[in-house]
Amino acid sequence: MFLKIFFTRILPRLIRHHKTRRSFEKGKLWRSDQDLLRYLKALTPREFEEYVAELFSRLGYKAKAVGGSDDGGIDVIAEKDGVKHYTQCKKFNNWEVRVGDVRAFYGVIAGKLSEGKAYFVTTNKFTLDSEKFAEDKPMELVDGFRLVKYIRMAEKEDAKRKKSAR
Repeated sequence: MFLKIFFTRILPRLIRHHKTRRSFEKGKLWRSDQDLLRYLKALTPREFEEYVAELFSRLGYKAKAVGGSDDGGIDVIAEKDGVKHYTQCKKFNNWEVRVGDVRAFYGVIAGKLSEGKAYFVTTNKFTLDSEKFAEDKPMELVDGFRLVKYIRMAEKEDAKRKKSAR
């Protein structure tokens, strides 16, 4: 019984976690932002959620990927200074995030946000209607190019930490 649980549940999670952590270190080897974006688009949806959780962690949040088939529309919960932030991750390669997706996510988290912020993260981009919908809400839409900027920012923070540790 233990071996079955280990090989079906625990080992796959360990492998995903290891690949996600290693990808940040590997990120310094990407020659361009386009290479990094291609890497992100090649991840599975679950790996992408884990990657986004790791990104939040690298940016100073306590973050956990909670996504799955019954995630209720929330893929990552990140906490900083006692305030919770909720994230939806969409690994889209060929189409934009439509307003219906953004509206549905906001409907899920609207009652949960007191001080926090919602993040909708995608590897592609958002439609103009999506951007208009999110304008006056405590929500940040993070398209592929902004995501790459956040990853580069996390890499710089890691480099600063390593320098100060020496």
